[in-house]
Amino acid sequence: MTDIFKEAEGVDFGALPGPVDTLLQQGVVAYRSDRMRADRLFRAALDLAPEALAAYYCLYKIHTYMGNLDMARSMALAGMEEAARQAGWPRDPQLWPKNQSQAEGPARFALFTLKALSFIELKRGARNIAEGHLRTLAALDPAGSVGWPVIAALAQGAAA
Repeated sequence: MTDIFKEAEGVDFGALPGPVDTLLQQGVVAYRSDRMRADRLFRAALDLAPEALAAYYCLYKIHTYMGNLDMARSMALAGMEEAARQAGWPRDPQLWPKNQSQAEGPARFALFTLKALSFIELKRGARNIAEGHLRTLAALDPAGSVGWPVIAALAQGAAA
């Protein structure tokens, strides 16, 4: 996956209302020199459109990069919950429909964010939680389409 915060050009966040996209684009640019401003811009976008999954992504990504893992976890959980709601799924990933390797839209974002949450939990030292998420992902996305096998390999390497 491309690191959106190192892109020279604007980031394609998909179909978003103009003001939300503008705030996210400004946040991406601000991240390079003023991470707190980036956080404020991403939160402003989220306040304007709580259904905008890209805002959650930006927030959990920057907080993971900055080492604010509790905040990253909080944003990932909120984004995952919103994506599950939009996909028509329950809040609990254990109850999501299996074999979703071809999922798109909010369902794919939910799976991708569960993968990110696995990484965040691994970084937080919550290995058992991370491994639980990875087991769930193995059932939900057996093809590994959202990249969770990379996190599984990291978890296995951390255990060695």
